Amino acid sequence: MNGSIVATYWIETAFSLEHAAEVVAGEQSTGTFVALPNESDNLKERHRARIISVEPLEKTAFPSLPGAKVPAGNKGEYRRGIVKIAFPYENVGPSIPNLLATVAGNLFELEELSGLRLIDLELPPQFLERYDGPKFGITGTRELTGVYGRPVIGTIIKPNIGLTPDQLRLIVRELATAGIDFIKDDEVHGNPPYAPLSERVKAAMEEIERAADATGKKTMYAFNITDDIDQMLRHLDTVVKHGGNCVMVSINSVGISGLAHLRKHAPVCIHGHRNQWGMMTRYPYLGMSFAPYQKLCRLAGVDHLHVNGLNNKFFESNASVIESVRSCLTPMFGESDTVLPVLSSKQWAGAAPETYRTLQTVDLMNIAGGGIHAHPCGVGAGFRSFVQGWEAALEGTDLETYAHTNEELRQALDTFG
Repeated sequence: MNGSIVATYWIETAFSLEHAAEVVAGEQSTGTFVALPNESDNLKERHRARIISVEPLEKTAFPSLPGAKVPAGNKGEYRRGIVKIAFPYENVGPSIPNLLATVAGNLFELEELSGLRLIDLELPPQFLERYDGPKFGITGTRELTGVYGRPVIGTIIKPNIGLTPDQLRLIVRELATAGIDFIKDDEVHGNPPYAPLSERVKAAMEEIERAADATGKKTMYAFNITDDIDQMLRHLDTVVKHGGNCVMVSINSVGISGLAHLRKHAPVCIHGHRNQWGMMTRYPYLGMSFAPYQKLCRLAGVDHLHVNGLNNKFFESNASVIESVRSCLTPMFGESDTVLPVLSSKQWAGAAPETYRTLQTVDLMNIAGGGIHAHPCGVGAGFRSFVQGWEAALEGTDLETYAHTNEELRQALDTFG
């Protein structure tokens, strides 16, 4: 079958960039450390990875990673560059696990490299033979929440852990009655003995359905069903049984294959949390960038994907968040495979103007924990203040001016601003 998988890497090496690229290409396709009798020219022509381009960057006097080999005569000069390598689709087939073994496998251990990072990935459409992509995505999420013309606004249940199902019920009642668009479990709150997921789902959905009967709006709740695969599917059944329309999964806990398996069974939205992402990406000279990661998550079927927020509490820069949002909104194979970027971390009503000015899109999910729960007049007022912040941003009205006639925003500015 025709087609190539193109991986783009940032590399650092004490050798020439061309030599290092050839080592990567060989290691991840037909090569080994010695010539083999069965490694015919015909086999290599059909199955060997090929170098598409090598772009030199700066040099450095120190290796980014330990254990790298230095050729004779090199007195401590390490070259950096961007390398594109094409892997034959025939080597892999439509399989994300085997794709990862090829483009992000043992090459990180190669002694010719003192730094390596997968920064992009281009996939042929044959992967759609096995993977379904988002079931709902941006359009479907808007239809389920009834939110148009602004971001989907939501919150995380706080405190993260410790609430009984009855305590959760009261919080959900207030939020759903206030008309909040979206609620999610915290990623550390799964199926603990003190508050089993089945009891939490029942309590939360009773309140959501009751509020929907009164207001005409059904809040979307992303229940955290992260677990071993068989148990995760049982949790999914529980959510569906009680009328839920969204589940949350910690992608790096269950793996991309676990996410794809969930997509095959889930009739509801899948809210993707990327916790543990920092250990894969925080060191800039190792690991993976968000661009290839989000493509794999989207292909496997996620509908919403966390990207951090502007001016967040974590290490990630605003430039990185902006690029992550744009990646999620850029089609891979067609318009229907874009996903809703989820902005969180230090979010509140006052963040809306900068967020809109910077990102220039409302195709976002903007969620806040403390920015809603810590509002002096309660969580319902916290949600309304967030909506008012976005209304001001979309109108181009100064927050202080808009707060003159919007009390919840006024109180949020006094409390957080």
